[in-house]
Amino acid sequence: MKIIYSDRHRLHHGDKEMYRGQLVPCFEKPERADFVYDAVKARKLGPILEPKEFPVSAIERVHSPRYIRFLEKAWDLWTAQGNTNDALPAVWPVRGFRDDVEPEHFAGKLGLYSYDSGTPLMAGTWAAAKTGADIALTAQQLVTGGERAAFALSRPPGHHAGPDFLGGYCFVNNAAVAAQGFRDNGAQRVVVLDVDYHHGNGTQSIFYERSDVMFVSIHGDPRTEYPFFLGHANEIGNNEGVGYNKNYPLPAGSSNALWFDALGDAVRRINEYRADALVISLGVDTFADDPISKFQLREPEYLKLGAQIAALNLPTVFILEGGYAVAEIGHNVAHVLQGFEDAVS
Repeated sequence: MKIIYSDRHRLHHGDKEMYRGQLVPCFEKPERADFVYDAVKARKLGPILEPKEFPVSAIERVHSPRYIRFLEKAWDLWTAQGNTNDALPAVWPVRGFRDDVEPEHFAGKLGLYSYDSGTPLMAGTWAAAKTGADIALTAQQLVTGGERAAFALSRPPGHHAGPDFLGGYCFVNNAAVAAQGFRDNGAQRVVVLDVDYHHGNGTQSIFYERSDVMFVSIHGDPRTEYPFFLGHANEIGNNEGVGYNKNYPLPAGSSNALWFDALGDAVRRINEYRADALVISLGVDTFADDPISKFQLREPEYLKLGAQIAALNLPTVFILEGGYAVAEIGHNVAHVLQGFEDAVS
């Protein structure tokens, strides 16, 4: 399995995030990718390649140009006001407020395009996020070109980033970019399967009214778990997308048996959809010892997950999402990829 990676992820290295009313060191940090890199290299899962560079227009296939223009210039706007620290939003438009007019003041701009105060923006954020999209597209093109699977070892993660909003440590939705890349390169139907502990609210928002990309997510129940405002079972799509969005919200602390029951039903639905390609939002914050999540998976379950993904027998791109037990994240990701490889060999 070819692995796509770039050191440019280190350009995004947040200092503090707002968590439970306090500024705390960021859970999402460069070491996450470092541990994954070391683990997949040690396992000799495949060659590690640099990404190609793609035009920004490829990202704008799933994100609004207005939002992308903001990300490109955000740091310059922030520092032009005399700031040198990371930028965090402090004000947001809510129900009844207007979002069609972009404020001129940076605080208003940042609030318009974000939904939480835990996603710091800094000098290297756009460069790292753009490279993450390049990594996802490079993996997608390899698979379109005949590879059975590829792993996009990208950071920051992406599945919380929506058409025109950032949050949940995410700025550009790499899974959505890859799924759209498959469509633009001839795939008629694509599935995004999100196995992160947290619902991929950004990916759902991007594809919610489409039938050509099915979104399936197994995650913590949004009544108690971040991101709270999407991810319920009755969200089934809208307009042409009705029936092509499937959420499996599970209670915090759910057993592994319950989690794999949900995966089994997801696999059934994916098989019925008859997709041409598969994108996996590979979050391993489902790990039993993850500091901000509450599922129970460990090494045997991650190997089993990889094997069940392989059984779908689809061209597959894995894209790194969450996982905040930093010392273990590499092994957990490697277990999924190893389980996949062992099943197809």
